[in-house]
Amino acid sequence: MYAPPPASDDLALFLDFDGTLVEIAETPNAIETEAALIASLQHLISRLDGALAIVSGRPIAEIDRYLRPLNLPCAGLHGLEARLFPGDPVERAPVRPELETLKAALAGSGLLGRGVSLEDKGAALAVHFRIAPDCEPLVWQVMSEAICELPDLHLVRGKMVVEAKPAHRDKGWALEAFMERPPFCGRTPVFVGDDITDEDGIRAAEAIGGFGIKVGEGGSLARFRLRNVADVHRWLAQDMPASVHRGKLRP
Repeated sequence: MYAPPPASDDLALFLDFDGTLVEIAETPNAIETEAALIASLQHLISRLDGALAIVSGRPIAEIDRYLRPLNLPCAGLHGLEARLFPGDPVERAPVRPELETLKAALAGSGLLGRGVSLEDKGAALAVHFRIAPDCEPLVWQVMSEAICELPDLHLVRGKMVVEAKPAHRDKGWALEAFMERPPFCGRTPVFVGDDITDEDGIRAAEAIGGFGIKVGEGGSLARFRLRNVADVHRWLAQDMPASVHRGKLRP
């Protein structure tokens, strides 16, 4: 993969949060948001006429808190929450009763503790093992066995986390939903993310004429790569050309 071209003002930009805009911390609440990042995003919103959205596994309320005072189009919980226009109420997928069954099974499994924790996101459940990375095989095994009787749920493996969520929405669904509406429609979609779950967004961007940018190491469908969060910040802060002809994007 190659370094991406500078962002141009004819793009629709979709950004993951953890591992892309902010460094991954030992716990989800330990992250820090730099003032320079807020300023870069504010500038991009103006240059892109608002065609910038955050697409994250976090709830939208957390994204708003960390990016305050910005109020951006957002998809949270991998698409289970959506706010398609700034200031609109957050639309949430219904909470499936199977999640309560899974929550009870995890509580009684003996898995939690010793650096493994459960985060109840409402429409999804996440089991984190950031401070106990050796527990990953056990986390996957226990959760896989727990959802065998819950066919409406599926597991999403991320960086130091396994999430259980309904199968009907993902980050690709979120990108497509935004691209059907102004100010995103008619633009070239670009999805920037670091994790396995971001591949759905990258795949959707490629399918409708855009491209993906992979952050960090690992395989990806993306044509372009940035090494780390600092590189993402530098890329976002570059001077923005007026347009990029898509035919020149392929390396």
